[in-house]
Amino acid sequence: MLSVLDDNIWFPPANEADEDGLLAIGGDLRVERLLAAYKLGIFPWYSIKVILWWNPNPRFVLYPQKLKVSKSMMQVIHSNSYKITINQNFKDVITACKTIDRKDQQGTWIDENMINAYTQLHQLGYAYSVEVWNQRQLVGGLYGIKMGHIFFGESMFSKMPNASKFGFIKFVEYLISQGIVLIDCQVYTKHLESLGAEMIERNVFLDILKKQIQ
Repeated sequence: MLSVLDDNIWFPPANEADEDGLLAIGGDLRVERLLAAYKLGIFPWYSIKVILWWNPNPRFVLYPQKLKVSKSMMQVIHSNSYKITINQNFKDVITACKTIDRKDQQGTWIDENMINAYTQLHQLGYAYSVEVWNQRQLVGGLYGIKMGHIFFGESMFSKMPNASKFGFIKFVEYLISQGIVLIDCQVYTKHLESLGAEMIERNVFLDILKKQIQ
């Protein structure tokens, strides 16, 4: 039986998650609750205005040093078609992630409550945005949470070919320079697998969090 969260900040043990990774429902998106969740490897999604809290097993992650860059992406990088900035347009990036059309996906879990909550995290220095530009046009990007030596990826968008891949690759290079040892990709996507992401057991993932988030 799923745990129902109340006004107190707590989460059930990870092994109580169902086979899909759903751990608890309810609660709110207070900054304190979100930070407590990420430390435990838990992340929120919405479903019909109810907050669902997830901790899937296995976990889809990228070790930054294992980043794969294809020959075609190297050509894109060397073409100088795009450039990136970091933390320059957080609100525009998360809004674009909310509104972009996605194949085989109906709707989005990013609503105004999520935007407001993660904007607060951004203002506190936890949530990062990556902006990908073509000339002066925002054509791609991603956002997520940085805690200790872990980056938790949340969502990305692309309005031009390979824009989000370009932004991700350049941001991983930046994260390596910042000492990040693991990027949480949450759940499997073919897109991120092509860049080197892999599945690991949840207990391995949680052990890394304990060591790398102070």
